[in-house]
Amino acid sequence: MTTDTPARLLTLLSLLQTPREWPGGELADRLGVSRRTVRRDIDRLRELGYPVQATKGTDGGYRLVAGKAMPPLVLDDEEAVAIAVGLRAGAGHAVEGLDEASVRALAKLEQVLPGRLRHRVTTLQAATTPLTSGDGPSIAPETLTVMASTVAGHERLRFAYRAADGTESRRLTEPYRLVSTGRRWYLVAYDLDRDDWRTFRVDRVSEPFATGARFTPRELPTGSAAEYLRRSMQRQQPTYDFEVTFAAPADFVAARLPAWLGTPEPVDEHSCRLRGSVGDATPWVAFRLAMLECDFTVHEPRELVDAVRDLGARLSRAAGAGA
Repeated sequence: MTTDTPARLLTLLSLLQTPREWPGGELADRLGVSRRTVRRDIDRLRELGYPVQATKGTDGGYRLVAGKAMPPLVLDDEEAVAIAVGLRAGAGHAVEGLDEASVRALAKLEQVLPGRLRHRVTTLQAATTPLTSGDGPSIAPETLTVMASTVAGHERLRFAYRAADGTESRRLTEPYRLVSTGRRWYLVAYDLDRDDWRTFRVDRVSEPFATGARFTPRELPTGSAAEYLRRSMQRQQPTYDFEVTFAAPADFVAARLPAWLGTPEPVDEHSCRLRGSVGDATPWVAFRLAMLECDFTVHEPRELVDAVRDLGARLSRAAGAGA
C-alpha cells in the first residue's frame, strides 16, 4: 500500500494522463489503496487544477480531459526520454514548424531531467542518425537550449562566433529571440561590445555560456525579431522580387512551402500566384519549388528563372544517363 500521499498523487496523475478511462477499482489496485482513497485523491487533483472527469456505473471510471489551462505534466522515465530525443533530433536542424517555443520546451525538459535519464538521451541520440532534408546546417541541441534559456531568463550570453569570412571573435550579448527561417536558426541579440543590435547564425556559434547576469530587455527597433532578421538579411545580400504561378489551389501550395516565402493568393479554384522576395539562394528556392509536385511557372526574376532552368537541365541529364 502506498502511504506517501504526494508520491501516490503523482502516480495517479501519471496513470490518468494515459488517454483512456480508468475504472475506480483498477486505480485502487494499481495504487494499493481503497476506492474511497482514490476518490479523495481525485478530489485533491481537481483542487490543484487537473480536470478529472468521472463517469457513473457499476465501477465508476475516471479520465483526464482537456482544460482551459495546462497544469504540470508528469512523465515516466520512458516518456521523458522519448520526448527529449525527439526534440533534440528536430532542434538540431532548422525544421519548418519547429520554432522557438519547441526549443524552449527542450531547454526546460533537459533542465529537470535526472542525470541517469540525461545520459540515456545522449547515448540514444549518439547511436542514431536522423534522415533529414540536408538543406540546412546541423546544430548541437545543447547550443540551442543554452540560448533559449538565456532568452527566456533575460540572461546575458557569451559565445565564440565565426563570421562568413572566417574571422573569429568573442561576443557578449543580451539575447532577444531565436528565429528559424526554415533552413537555419538565427539569434537576434544586442551586442554589448558593439553597442548595437546584431543577428548571428547559430551554426557559426560555439562555446555558448550563460553568464548569470540578468538584464532588462531593450526595445527592438522593428518590434519583431523576424522582421529585424529579414531586413538584416536584405542589407547583407542582394534581393529579388519574384512571381510564380502554380497549377494547384492556394491551400495546397501554402501547406508545402515555408511561410517565409510568402502566402499564395488564389487565381481561381485550380491555380494560385505567389509574390515575394528572395536573396541570393535562388538555387535552393528553385529546388523547393520543384518539390511541390505540381506544375508552376516562374515569371520573375531572371535569376530564379535561370536557376529553375539549370535544375531542370541537370535532372534531365541525370535521367538520360540511366536510360
